[in-house]
Amino acid sequence: MTTSPIDKVAAKTPDGIARKIKGLSDRAIAWIFVAPTIFLLLAVNIFPLIWTIRLSFTDYRVNRPNNDVEWVGLRNYQRILNDPDIWNTMQATAHFLLWTIALQVLIGFTLAYLINKKFKGNDLWTTIIVFPMMLSPAVVGNFWTFLYQPQIGLFNYIVAFFTGADPASFSMIGDVHLAPWAIIIADTWMWTPFVMLICLAGLRSIPDSIYEAAECDRASKWRQFWTITIPMALPFLMLAVLFRGIENFKMFDLVVQLTGGGPGNTTTLTSIDLKREAFEKWRTGYSSAYAVILFVTVFGLASIYVKALNKVKER
Repeated sequence: MTTSPIDKVAAKTPDGIARKIKGLSDRAIAWIFVAPTIFLLLAVNIFPLIWTIRLSFTDYRVNRPNNDVEWVGLRNYQRILNDPDIWNTMQATAHFLLWTIALQVLIGFTLAYLINKKFKGNDLWTTIIVFPMMLSPAVVGNFWTFLYQPQIGLFNYIVAFFTGADPASFSMIGDVHLAPWAIIIADTWMWTPFVMLICLAGLRSIPDSIYEAAECDRASKWRQFWTITIPMALPFLMLAVLFRGIENFKMFDLVVQLTGGGPGNTTTLTSIDLKREAFEKWRTGYSSAYAVILFVTVFGLASIYVKALNKVKER
């Protein structure tokens, strides 16, 4: 009779340890297995957050580790909240957030509604539409940088075809007024499929029996859409807005690839501004306070939004 590896380990376990293990409850054993993961999360997430909060009250500079660190209290927070350049950056970030979320939700829900209708080639079109979100932001940034080139870029020629303008007369990533829209278009192209998948899951969770009952009551397709489809898919729409809002608030790599925050500071989002303060100007204490303010802003808005989402789910 062969002995299994588990039996061998059990046979070699000292009697004292074996008795202690046998005396443990299921809850204690579960904590033993979960403890390493909790410790890792604390080390990776909680400790850096606490350390960042501590540094935000100092004038510490990481490129000058031997200098004396002065405790400055709330001075960093006051300087940030009174800095007009930072408020301009916040305004640019808000502009980017609002337009990307609005376009992605509108286009994503429309695509999900169309794909939800069974037709030939449904799976093929779904795969094609989802393809952009499978690419890395660096690849998408380089791809759209090429498309936006005034001389050889396809985007300018498409615009010229519909408007009659000279393709070389404007530059999407070089014009102060067009650069923000260049980022919005690229981000919408990349992440609309993500919103579409969430909306598609919501649409397919609606039972067919509800539509059948509405048809028996002679409700029109338009009325079914506004009284059944939208209300029942609303939690999924709100979930998509939450995910994309958090992700776009910390957007960095795509903007760096396309414009680098320019021209001027037109497309300088909060994430890019924070990176410059921390790793170009080396104002570690100041940038830590900046990061804490952004964290509190996102966490506070997300908490309020989640409460609203839970109320919608309970209806």
